[in-house]
Amino acid sequence: MINSIRLPLLAASAVSVLALSGCASSNAGPNDTAYVARDVETLYTEAKARLDRGQPKLAAALFDEVERQHPYSPWSRRAQLMSAFSYYVASDYNQAIQSAQRFLSIHPGNKDAPYAYYLIALSYYEQISDVQRDQKVTEQAQVALREVVRRFPTTSYAADASLKLDLVQDHLAGKEMEIGRFYQESGKWLAAEIRFQNVIDNFQTTSHAAEALYRLTESSLALGVPVEAKKYAAVLGANYPDSEWYEKAYELIQDHAANVTVS
Repeated sequence: MINSIRLPLLAASAVSVLALSGCASSNAGPNDTAYVARDVETLYTEAKARLDRGQPKLAAALFDEVERQHPYSPWSRRAQLMSAFSYYVASDYNQAIQSAQRFLSIHPGNKDAPYAYYLIALSYYEQISDVQRDQKVTEQAQVALREVVRRFPTTSYAADASLKLDLVQDHLAGKEMEIGRFYQESGKWLAAEIRFQNVIDNFQTTSHAAEALYRLTESSLALGVPVEAKKYAAVLGANYPDSEWYEKAYELIQDHAANVTVS
């Protein structure tokens, strides 16, 4: 996870859940979710009580039971989304995504659809790993967050998604930089240049852009293209004049010029 998230708006009434989520009651067992015909209000209330008491997994199972026992009740629609949120609180992000997607497939035009899309995006976002690992889930988070912004641009969900998109972009750029540096260390300068150029082309607003320009300067010199190296150093100086990367690029260009003169 890159950073902590705020509590989703739909579940404001369940604010105590996050504080209690690690304190599930030890007397919860199979009988709590065993099939027993119960009226919909009693079943939903019990599910909500379990959520409030810090038992999100059990709450999710009970919310699912609302839908199974009372599929045509208005409570069923609400329970579907609360099930997704309960799985999210329990850190079962894949199940949260599946439940929210199921809600959207059945109720695509529902007033709570924005929240369902947002919950899907958060569930991907929470699974983002460090840059040393595969970034497929990071890309999935990016797609899901963009979908929230695209579909519901004036909502608070979109505002939060936009902030998280900046962090996702920075994360993906970091992965490109890591791969590029590895290629440089292996002497694969052209492969490295492609990675650094990708950062400039697609992630130029991230914190990695200045280093990417410096690495492009390095790679260009190594490839025997000093004109390109000077171009990258100039762009670096124009955009990041106070950056340590510009200082290093300037020194690199000066050293190369001196070596050429001597030879």
